[in-house]
Amino acid sequence: MSLIQRRGLLAAGLALPAIGARAQATQMTAAVYPGGWDEALRAVLAPRLLQQHNVTVAFDPLFAVDQIAKARAARGTPPFDVFVLDPGPRVSGMDLGLFETLDPARLPSRAVLPDGYADNVGAAVAAQVVGIAYNPNKVPKPAGWRDLFRPEYATKLGLTGFGTTFGTISLIEMAKALGGSETNMDPLFAELRRIRPTVAAVAQPAAMPGLFQQGQIDVMYTNTYTVTLLRSRGVPIAFAVPESGAAAFVTTMHIARNSRNIAAAYQYIDAMISTPVQSALSLAPYFFVPVNKEVTPGADVPMRSISEITNFVTHDWTRINPLRAGWISRFNREMAG
Repeated sequence: MSLIQRRGLLAAGLALPAIGARAQATQMTAAVYPGGWDEALRAVLAPRLLQQHNVTVAFDPLFAVDQIAKARAARGTPPFDVFVLDPGPRVSGMDLGLFETLDPARLPSRAVLPDGYADNVGAAVAAQVVGIAYNPNKVPKPAGWRDLFRPEYATKLGLTGFGTTFGTISLIEMAKALGGSETNMDPLFAELRRIRPTVAAVAQPAAMPGLFQQGQIDVMYTNTYTVTLLRSRGVPIAFAVPESGAAAFVTTMHIARNSRNIAAAYQYIDAMISTPVQSALSLAPYFFVPVNKEVTPGADVPMRSISEITNFVTHDWTRINPLRAGWISRFNREMAG
């Protein structure tokens, strides 16, 4: 064997472990909410997943309803390995058979979750608390949902529709305060039509924080995440818990039916609920509401532990989902222009 041949074999031998190490990294795909969630999970979750499990994740930024639509269109070949969903789309995904059965025993961190927060459908990964945000320099603290229809609030109110979970449950709570119910929006729409000529803005959900920051609106319904984020930017804003109680819900992750990366999907969800990741996500600039019992929510969240979520207003999405599309259309039709 010539010296050149021996050198070639030596070089090949040295190169093989490096190639092998790269090849061993498992690649998976996860849906993620666009914006803050996308930024947070790329910065916090992805590096930990790679470090702990040698798993790389490609994120697909999609709102919850778009995740369901994309998975349905894929006809059995999942476009991503893990969903992240709010309660309404979660129910839709269950009804459509889009999830693998989840075994909570395969989540080593499951003990940090409250009972029932990991089941055979998915695992809770974050919470949201919804109420009324207001500029304390411009308006007094509103007592409850009904106050938003008084002239001193309505003229400074930003309205958004049923397209998001926080928007839907806020409008449901308004309907209840006006004599309606979780399934009867007629009293709400009557009042919305009445105040429509005087409200400060009717806009898409994503536009609301900017309108508030610019002073175009001084009252809006939103979650504590948005309030904390705006305050961190120096915006005068406070969170009011309505007299009927703040509403709360959890966001969950689910393994897509027919995923080819089941083991990695479990590692991804487990990393998301782990104490180091939940702790990092609860801090600036992300301000997530943790579901991990070992992590204390931020100062703007009206609970000191996720176990207190049972004290908040919740909703039955099996009743809401069949009606929601009609409410969206009606809001767009009656409140446009």
